[in-house]
Amino acid sequence: MRAVTVSEPGGPEVLSLSELPDPEPGPGEVVIDVAATAVNRADLLQRQGLYPPPPGASEIIGLECSGTVSAVGPEVGDRKVGDEVCALLAGGGYATRVCVPAGQVMPVPSGVDVVTAAALPEVACTVWSNVFMIAGLQPDEHLLVHGGAGGIGTFAIQLASVLGAQVLTTAGSAEKLAVCADLGADVTINYREDDFVEAVRAATDGHGADVILDNMGASYLGRNVEALATEGRLVIIGMQGGTKGELDIAALLRKRGAVVATALRSRPPEEKAAICAAVAEHVWPLVADGRIRPVVHTSLPLAEAGKAHALMEASDNVGKILLTTDA
Repeated sequence: MRAVTVSEPGGPEVLSLSELPDPEPGPGEVVIDVAATAVNRADLLQRQGLYPPPPGASEIIGLECSGTVSAVGPEVGDRKVGDEVCALLAGGGYATRVCVPAGQVMPVPSGVDVVTAAALPEVACTVWSNVFMIAGLQPDEHLLVHGGAGGIGTFAIQLASVLGAQVLTTAGSAEKLAVCADLGADVTINYREDDFVEAVRAATDGHGADVILDNMGASYLGRNVEALATEGRLVIIGMQGGTKGELDIAALLRKRGAVVATALRSRPPEEKAAICAAVAEHVWPLVADGRIRPVVHTSLPLAEAGKAHALMEASDNVGKILLTTDA
C-alpha cells in the first residue's frame, strides 16, 4: 500500500509518500481500501513529534477515513467485503489501506458519497460524545462553540441547532462568521474584535452558556468559566491556546460548574465502538435527510499531505480538508 510517512519531526515538508506492507485483519478487525481521509489538528501535532499514537496503534498519521471493506477477520459481526463505510481510527488514515476494529466502522450515511464521508467520523464522534453524551446539552440550552468555522465547529453548530439548542460561536473573520450563521448559529462573535464573555452575557440576558465546547485550552480557561451559566459545563477538547492555565475555583463553585477535559483517540476500543454506534443511530439519520451536511473546504491528493497541513496551520480553511487516494 501507499502511505504518508514522517521522515523526522518537523514541518509539512517532512511528509512524503512511501510503499509499505498491506495490513492484515485480525479477530474483530476489517481492512478498508481508503477512498479519502481528513486532516485534523492532532495530525499536525503528531507530525511535529508532540502527539504519539496510543500503544498498539499505527504510526501512520490519520484519525478517520472512508472507503470500501476489502477484507474481514473473524468475529466482525455484519461487516462484509464490499461495504462502503467510514471509520474512526487511532491512526493509519493517511494510506490507501487501513486495518480498524469493526466496532469503529460505520456505514456511509445515505445521500453522502464515499469520498465526502471521510469528513464525518472524527467530527461526529467528537461532538456527539462531548456535547451530548458527556455535557448533556438539552433543547433550549445555550451552547458556545469556539472555532465555529473549523471541522468540529461546523458540525457542532449544525447538530446542536437541529436538536433545539441556541448556538453561539466564535470565529476570526466576517466571512467565517457568515458561514457559521448559515449553518445555524444564532449568535456569532468575532474573537479578534469582541470579548466573547461580554457577548455571551449580552446575547443570553446574563444567563451565560450552559455548555461550552472549547478547542483552545489554557488561554481561554478563565474566560470560559466567566462565560458559563449556573450549572454550566465546560468541555475542553483542544490545546491550541496552551496546556497550563489558572482556574478560579471560587468562581466555578459559585456557578456549580463543571470542567471536563477529554480525548477521543486514547479511549479503549469498546468505548469508541459505543460512541460510533450512538452516532450511527442518532446522527446519521440527520445527515441522511439533509438536516446536517459535511462541510469540506478542499480535497487534495494523498501525495499533497504537506500542502494540506500547511493550509490547516494557516487556519485558512472553513470545514474539513480531505486527502484522496485516487491520484
